[in-house]
Amino acid sequence: MLSTKFTFTKRQSASQIKSILIPFVLSLSIVLLSLLSVQANAQTDEAKLERALYNLPNVTFQKISAPKDPYLKYSLMIKQPLDHQHPENGFFYQYAILQHRGFSNSTIMNTNGYWIDTRITELTPMFDANELSIEYRFFGKSIPGTIPWKYLTIEQATADLHYINTLFREIYKGKWISTGISKGGETTIYYKYYFPQDVDLAIPYVAPLDNALEDKRIYHFFDTVGTADCRNKLLQFQVFLLQHEKEAVEKLKWYSVGKNIHFNYTGSIGKSFEYSVLEYPFSFWQYYGDCNSIPTNKDLDSYLTSLLKISDIESFSDEGIERFTAHYYQAATQSGYYGYNIAPLKKYLRHFSENPSAIFPPKNIALPQYDPGLNESVSNWLDEKGNDIIYIYGSLDTWTAAGIIVSDKVNSERFIVPNGTHATARVRNMPPEMQQQFAQKVKEITGEQIRINNRF
Repeated sequence: MLSTKFTFTKRQSASQIKSILIPFVLSLSIVLLSLLSVQANAQTDEAKLERALYNLPNVTFQKISAPKDPYLKYSLMIKQPLDHQHPENGFFYQYAILQHRGFSNSTIMNTNGYWIDTRITELTPMFDANELSIEYRFFGKSIPGTIPWKYLTIEQATADLHYINTLFREIYKGKWISTGISKGGETTIYYKYYFPQDVDLAIPYVAPLDNALEDKRIYHFFDTVGTADCRNKLLQFQVFLLQHEKEAVEKLKWYSVGKNIHFNYTGSIGKSFEYSVLEYPFSFWQYYGDCNSIPTNKDLDSYLTSLLKISDIESFSDEGIERFTAHYYQAATQSGYYGYNIAPLKKYLRHFSENPSAIFPPKNIALPQYDPGLNESVSNWLDEKGNDIIYIYGSLDTWTAAGIIVSDKVNSERFIVPNGTHATARVRNMPPEMQQQFAQKVKEITGEQIRINNRF
């Protein structure tokens, strides 16, 4: 609201009053005309965009933006073949969200690795961009009636993205930037590998590229991250819980009743408890990294509270495992993952005599044998031809151990956010000098001048 107060004295002449009022009226008119222009442009964009969406084959849409939103927002369902090489083998509908800024603006492709993230990425306001956020096949709303597991491959998932890119390039002619976080960032890398010409720039966040079913680089990371004192506190935390496993499991039985979770997949709550204890360092460095938060008071309840906060036993319940079934299937067959080095804890464990895997694939199907060939090919390609990629990692994040190291043969660059975790390794949390370097690299590759808002 505009609010201005004028006080006139009897001595002011008509010409003096005019000199005050005329500029004000002109300014007010300009503001009102600008507001009307913005509203008219938004209405024009809406009509034009909906005509364009209507003309896209295999796309249905529904407007979901609120009246005061600064952008137009649409929910999309896109018909995709189960097998892009053989469309006759059936189809499913893939969920996506479009947020429209302008037809000539850049477009961000958010390549989610799981369910769709309805929040805009931090890059979208930086580029003043449109955004297409795309759910991964066979997650969330993008699941056919029965999952045909043989079509859950990285090749098919990236072909989904390529098809969507092809469709929406009919509408958006500006620069295209792909991005994703964690498994979504991994998807960004795979997508760039299979379809390098689809986007002008790829910006994967905290994205691993595992080299095996048990990526042992993670064990070295645990031996070197943080301080020796902090690493010892983590170990003693695990030892204490395993030494008091019987009492801990009795308490966790009541917790599992309250959560209505079950442990048929692992075989027992005791085994899931040990998984949870083994997982603790991984999740601690991935998302927390505050060594002062690790209990040392030898009070079992304090230790269990920390365990459930950082490495909840629910993740190793039937319900927690089932939620990520599609992810575990891909880890077991193509992308690889990690395991748990039990050597320092072996004498305290009741359920494991060798390193267990953190992969829990579906048991009721014939699982294809793991093939490391794809990640080997991707790694070689990134070294030789992986141009126009900006990688972002956190110095504390466990997954940085499996991150990409940029070769001197390509123009790509890697930024490691100091004290950054899986959740905080973002451009907005970079030191100012690193933000400037990031913006300069973006401009070098795309020609776009971005605006970084640390408050986003």
